[in-house]
Amino acid sequence: MTYVTTSDSVEIFFKDWGPKDAKSIMFHHGWPLSSDDWDAQLLFFVNKGYRVIAHDRRGHGRSSQGADGHDMDHYAADVAAVVEALDLREVVHIGHSTGGGEVARYVARAEPGRVRKAILIGAVPPIMLKTERYPDGLPMETFDGFRASLAADRASFYRELAAGPFYGFNRPGVEPLSAVIDNWWRQGMTGGAKAHYDGIKAFSETDFTDDLKAMNVPTLIMHGDDDQLVPIDTSARLAIDLLSQGELKVYPGFSHGMATVNADTINADLVAFIEG
Repeated sequence: MTYVTTSDSVEIFFKDWGPKDAKSIMFHHGWPLSSDDWDAQLLFFVNKGYRVIAHDRRGHGRSSQGADGHDMDHYAADVAAVVEALDLREVVHIGHSTGGGEVARYVARAEPGRVRKAILIGAVPPIMLKTERYPDGLPMETFDGFRASLAADRASFYRELAAGPFYGFNRPGVEPLSAVIDNWWRQGMTGGAKAHYDGIKAFSETDFTDDLKAMNVPTLIMHGDDDQLVPIDTSARLAIDLLSQGELKVYPGFSHGMATVNADTINADLVAFIEG
């Protein structure tokens, strides 16, 4: 397996598929998953001749399960470490959910020439938590509930998320896909409980307003209007107004996990934006 060691001695696992001289796309997964959550996109794009890179965030998947550094600044620095180790340039960065926040923080600080475009899918920016600046956000009690459920019975909590709101399997007439649920649970349980617990603060309390304003590359926001985990009205519809080169695409009825359960639609729109 392939790893990059960060300046604070964390080993970050990554996949690197496709020709090394091809156009590059880097994928950033959501909480509490791993790079495996991008299977449908990685195979799609590598078969189109792209170079695809996807890493496991620190504390997630196959990366080190250290006790510290589970915040957006470290997440973005870890991305930079992978980018620099592979000497990636003119990359398209695609982030889902927490990974969308990671993309915003990284792109806002990236060295010139490293980033070509950015795509945020069901992403958490500008901020999930209710604050004075964003009074319509979710209350702290929501995230305290996440922490309490994780600490009490992480395995059951993750099963319930995957089998319910993440993919919209709790909606009338929607058939739950047992293999998709099992794969989500497998990815979550592979990571470290401490990293996931701390990660709740990272994805809910980080304010990405300044990051979005600093992103100076074409950026596509993709969001389902039935996203039950990251409500569109307090995320994508606000984030688009903060981007200098932003485009918003809304998917009626799509869930938070649309990149998996609606992969054909999402992949077609991804390639259209990347090649446009």
